[in-house]
Amino acid sequence: MAHNIITQIGQLCNYLQDPIHVARFQQICGVSGTFSRNPAETKENGSVVTPAGKTAGHIGSGCRLARSSDFGVRDLKENGSSGVNGSRVECTSATPDERLSEDPGPKTTVKPLRKNSLTGDVGQEFLIENKFLYYLFTLGTELGNELFYITFFPFIIWNVDAYVSRRLIAIWVWVMYLGQSTKDVIRSSRPASPPVVKVEMFYNSEYSMPSTHAMSGTAIPFSLLLLTYGRWEYPFMFGFTLAMCWCVLVCISRIYMGMHSILDVIAGFLYSLLILVVFRPALDLIDNFNLTYRYAPLIIISLHLGMGLFSFTLDTWSTSRGDTAQILGTGAGVALASHLNHYLGLMPDPPLDQLPLSPPALSAALLAVAMLRMCLGVLVLLAIRALMKAITIPLACRISGIPSGDVRKARQHMEVELPYRYIVYSMVGFSTLFLVPQLFTYLQLS
Repeated sequence: MAHNIITQIGQLCNYLQDPIHVARFQQICGVSGTFSRNPAETKENGSVVTPAGKTAGHIGSGCRLARSSDFGVRDLKENGSSGVNGSRVECTSATPDERLSEDPGPKTTVKPLRKNSLTGDVGQEFLIENKFLYYLFTLGTELGNELFYITFFPFIIWNVDAYVSRRLIAIWVWVMYLGQSTKDVIRSSRPASPPVVKVEMFYNSEYSMPSTHAMSGTAIPFSLLLLTYGRWEYPFMFGFTLAMCWCVLVCISRIYMGMHSILDVIAGFLYSLLILVVFRPALDLIDNFNLTYRYAPLIIISLHLGMGLFSFTLDTWSTSRGDTAQILGTGAGVALASHLNHYLGLMPDPPLDQLPLSPPALSAALLAVAMLRMCLGVLVLLAIRALMKAITIPLACRISGIPSGDVRKARQHMEVELPYRYIVYSMVGFSTLFLVPQLFTYLQLS
């Protein structure tokens, strides 16, 4: 009985990990690829592979996902790589421009927004039929990228509630750290292309299982709901609906982008919920420790740095190593700023008898001040990040004896990447919760 259950679970996981389902979803959403086929390429595990072992994905002949019902008695293996469950990838000799003119309805040829962060590969062109879904899911995937984090967390700190923000960041650090580390333990590859269209290339060199975008897209909105409901006055269903929409948008966007299988996204969602269940009861203890314990700064720095060193030993260098150090650095900087604020009596939490807090009435003046804080604060953070980057990379290269002429290659060494990311983003996190609020106080923008 138990053996049968395990077998069925394994079969279900294999089914959900099949890239054909990702390709079908992309096709339903109006995304089609422009994959190449040539005699030198061979089939391997349902993917088109070059003799060098790299998945083909450059501009050339067109491929589309096809079903066996599309054909009569002709051999399904002609001119295409076979798929699963009666599906295959059909390749034609038509160029993208020829297929664009043959197909009814408007289409737009697009390239991935950002090149691969490790290899510099710009990716293949693809065709978009539904621009609304393209922009919607691009927004969804950006909710898990650095630009979002460097604007969202400061917005909460400077304009909403520093108490909520520092606890939210603590949850985010643990969720992302465990997610990135688990990726390097499981080492599951990204969905094969073809049949999947790589709408995004930036993270394509990282491992796939679990989806850390799905993890952050689950942890952030639901943690916000847990931390703010009862502390702020608003209807629970409003907060829950907003959290669900946020989570679903991020999760589905990763399938649309061709970055994750259905299994990766489900695993990320469930893993994040598990971490929240375990971590939430300890949140008060951790926050109070960061604020009040005498030796908290030393322990915070040592713990986060040790976690970073451990993560760098899990696998060879990839962009996820730097992302992990960046997340840990941000968490350390925010925790240090929290301790200093408490020690100096700055940014005190409102007393319990003032809870629940009422959202202020929206006005032009309130929005103008909030926007001014955001613009000024983010500019300061970007300036600090640029300055610290200009200092730490050459310094780390000089100390470790690594040539600094090619920054991309230099950063593939742990001796450079770990201190660079950790120091730079520790300073960014510290500035977000301490330096920038003091600047606002000086300018009377608090």
